[in-house]
Amino acid sequence: MGDKLAVITGASTGIGRELAKIAAAEGYDLILVADEPAIDAAAGEIRASGVSVEAVEADLASFEGNDQLLAAIGERRIDILIANAGRGLGHAFVTQSPDDWRRVIDTNVTGTTYLLQKVAQRMTTQGEGSILIVGSIAGLIPGSYQAVYNGTKAYLDSFSYALREELKDSGVSVTVLMPGPTDTEFFRRANMLDTPVGKDDGKEDPAKTARNGWDAMVDGSAHVVSGVKNKIQAALSHLTPDTMLAKQHTKMAKPE
Repeated sequence: MGDKLAVITGASTGIGRELAKIAAAEGYDLILVADEPAIDAAAGEIRASGVSVEAVEADLASFEGNDQLLAAIGERRIDILIANAGRGLGHAFVTQSPDDWRRVIDTNVTGTTYLLQKVAQRMTTQGEGSILIVGSIAGLIPGSYQAVYNGTKAYLDSFSYALREELKDSGVSVTVLMPGPTDTEFFRRANMLDTPVGKDDGKEDPAKTARNGWDAMVDGSAHVVSGVKNKIQAALSHLTPDTMLAKQHTKMAKPE
């Protein structure tokens, strides 16, 4: 077992899995977490690179699931936490099940915040560590037909900057990765394959997005927006009235 440990949530597919590959290539031992059995296959693939990889299947929407992860970590030093676990939800808010939108909030906000606090406490005691929070440019845009999801990402984007400021003298860095639409399982799982954005073939490559996030974290940057189109969209969001942004989002996310 190596000396460096990275903990990555939501690592069974997509951006999280790509980040795990990068961490392994950099020589980190890994604890990979997801709420599905596919996490075992992801761990097996990455284990072939020669690093120690432990898979934890846990529901990170709950405190109990996060405690299960923390128990698996035990007393080991955590050098990197990548908080990538997240859940999307499309279609009109008034048609959504309360169980569904609550699970989005519990995963993206409540569970993530709980884990971040526990790990940040340990890292500040260590005197160093790196945290990468996967937010989204969705957090900059009122997300018509993704209202709850975009709201949770607005929380994560804002929370990341605040936590970074609080920890600036502790030796712990906090970076927020803000992807746009990325070619992952997200749109299928969010029931958004019937939307223009879900059907779009021009989504970002998750491997490139992961690399951008990793490099920004290593550099100690406050944030990174991945992809040229997304950088433009993020910049324009600061200049465009929220009412207009909401109308524009409808064109992307309203089911056809």
